[in-house]
Amino acid sequence: MKNTKNILWALPLFSVLLFTACEKDDPEVPNEGELITTLTYTLTPEGGGTAVVFSFRDLDGDGGDAPTIVSGTLAANTTYSGVLVLLNETETPAGNISDEVAAEAEAHQFFYEFSTFFLSGGFEYADSDVNGNPIGLLTAFETPDSQSGLTLTITLRHQLDKEASGVDLGLIENAGGETDIEVTFDVAVQ
Repeated sequence: MKNTKNILWALPLFSVLLFTACEKDDPEVPNEGELITTLTYTLTPEGGGTAVVFSFRDLDGDGGDAPTIVSGTLAANTTYSGVLVLLNETETPAGNISDEVAAEAEAHQFFYEFSTFFLSGGFEYADSDVNGNPIGLLTAFETPDSQSGLTLTITLRHQLDKEASGVDLGLIENAGGETDIEVTFDVAVQ
């Protein structure tokens, strides 16, 4: 009976030692987002013409110097094809974050929010992930008649719900997830 008491007393101590010995030595580091210093959105008119480049560059990140934002003027009643490129220019050579977004396309989507009455033709995603859901590295849209005072906000979300209502149409409201980068450009249409 005395041995049974010793075993019963030692059993909880042995269990604690066993479970702590099985813990991982290294804590699991959460998947951190890549540093994005540069966003370039190049719009090329269908049928030829000069490309318009919108760019954002912030080499020192949040809280340092203000980013450099270059906006552009688009031609009225013109269809544009867009190509978006993300870079990490703190590395040499610069890291191409667009390639990483494309490789993890099921977990990423760009959203393009145009100010009211900006588009005359619908905005279209021109790329998709393996499930047929949009990514947004490639786009197309048609501009309206001449206007000024317009804006375009580009947002990259990751770990979003691509099946949520309207997300496949580019509506960010139900997307959820985390924002990797969000930039607003001033736009004129002439």
